[in-house]
Amino acid sequence: GDRLMNKPMPAKKRGLGRGLEALLGPKGAAAAAAPSAASEDALQPGDSLRQLPVTQLQPGKYQPRREMDEVKLAELAESIKAQGVIQPIVARALMT
Repeated sequence: GDRLMNKPMPAKKRGLGRGLEALLGPKGAAAAAAPSAASEDALQPGDSLRQLPVTQLQPGKYQPRREMDEVKLAELAESIKAQGVIQPIVARALMT
């Protein structure tokens, strides 16, 4: 007959609902594991790397998120304060 083996079940990895550290890992781990997307050698001809004030940014017309969850936004802000920006955003100038 069939016998049940006493194997421990693998622990489930939880991410959602556990804070950003559960998703991103310990402080600095993701930054050390992935090369920076903002490195100057990754720039294409005509591209430039610069810092902009947040007040100069506006959502794109194809941005699917129209409303932001205030709690999740606060969690993201705390994560950025603690770990820095892991992947910089990409912005482009609006054609006027």
